[in-house]
Amino acid sequence: MDNKAPKYLIVTYGCQMNKNDSERIASLLSDLGFEPTESDKEADLILINSCSVRKSAEDRVFGRVHDYRKLKEKNPNLIIAVTGCMAGRDKKGEFKAKMGPVDLYFPTSDMVKLPRWISELRPDLVNTTDLKSDYLKIRPLRAPSSQAYVSIQTGCNNFCTYCVVPYARGFESNRPAKDIMDEVKDLAAHGVIEITLLGQTVNSYKAPDPENFSSNNPYVISTAAERSINMSSRPQRRDLSEKISPLHPENFRGSGRNDRGNHFAALLWEVNQISELKRVHWTAPYPSQMSDEVIDALTLPKQVNFLHLPVQSGSNEVLRRMNRKYTREQYLEIINKVKAKRPGIALATDIIVGFSGETEEQFQETVSLFKEVDFDISYNAQYSPRSGTLGIKLYEDDIPAAEKRRRWRVLQELMEETALRKNQEFKDKTVNVLVEKIQDKWASGNTDEMKLCRFPCHDPSLIGKIVPVKVTLVQEWQLMGNIVE
Repeated sequence: MDNKAPKYLIVTYGCQMNKNDSERIASLLSDLGFEPTESDKEADLILINSCSVRKSAEDRVFGRVHDYRKLKEKNPNLIIAVTGCMAGRDKKGEFKAKMGPVDLYFPTSDMVKLPRWISELRPDLVNTTDLKSDYLKIRPLRAPSSQAYVSIQTGCNNFCTYCVVPYARGFESNRPAKDIMDEVKDLAAHGVIEITLLGQTVNSYKAPDPENFSSNNPYVISTAAERSINMSSRPQRRDLSEKISPLHPENFRGSGRNDRGNHFAALLWEVNQISELKRVHWTAPYPSQMSDEVIDALTLPKQVNFLHLPVQSGSNEVLRRMNRKYTREQYLEIINKVKAKRPGIALATDIIVGFSGETEEQFQETVSLFKEVDFDISYNAQYSPRSGTLGIKLYEDDIPAAEKRRRWRVLQELMEETALRKNQEFKDKTVNVLVEKIQDKWASGNTDEMKLCRFPCHDPSLIGKIVPVKVTLVQEWQLMGNIVE
């Protein structure tokens, strides 16, 4: 066997959870003796971690695979692998049939089988049958940083009609609280001061091991009102043809609640007890899981002054067709509670325009909701039908592409106007900035409100530290200022 260590290249598309999964794959490969490389020509293994949220994301993956075809022709020993959401939801192998030179094609949870598969293809590189049982048990291999993402769950039980996640990642699965806390404590001990907890519906987290929460955790024991709810009578999944009754209790009951309290709020409290941490963030919550306990946890001392709460539409009829399990009225009620509990919190959301059957009037309901909430930022997307989802089976994609683009532009311009106006509130004020990088004598990082801030800086020792910056100039997407000595 060649003494030269084999090399791997991981190409990641998509969300923060995909990036965290890639860190797990890197850890697994490192344990096998592989070393990372930035050059596809040096790699013995190229792995693409795919995203399937929209067709454009899938097209990028197909394009990258096509680019590697010539490499494979020159080096037949090169192993090309594809994982992530495309492989996870490709039950009929339709994507795989177009992958050409790909040797390994597997859903994320099957990464634990990589050692065996690599040894079968290249026994000169790997010779082991030692496999892990659960990929979430693999400790991610991260580059040194003051920030880190920690997955607390994977999968989803909601089956929104536009979404591929339940098909790509399966039903919701939650990590033990002890495993999460051990990982966070280890990160904090190695210099991480900002943690972002990740999950598809992160606030629905339910610990398999609630006995590992601290005995003095205030969110472990539920209130008397909470205990009075008979959680054994959970509602069945609603027929998509059924009309939503606004504020109907069965449409608003959170699965994160039980006779031991709210596990997600309890987890946030536990993370807040780690002295080395300075900031705690989490994404992305589901509106109907924003219980009073979770909203109260927004006031924990290390919680960032920011909440990203996807709404997708401001129309009850569109929300019904999307199979979102809340109404406009319920969403606004949650937002009002959040603002009352934490005044001045920065709010973000996700919105889909041009969903099947969306009328101009229904789109205007989304516009009016945006104005009423007064979001700091929204991530707007034009509806893209995804094969295998309920949406493509139930509804025709009947909104012309040009009309989708127009609606997207309306929201985008509204967001830019709102972002600039809201950023003006920071002019001449001092904000706390976690310095992420210094380039061309300018430092940049996020404030407590997750707003990008830049300031002149010549001191590389500030990277990874939180520093006060007085804001002198504001733009739509960033604040600019000078460090306060």
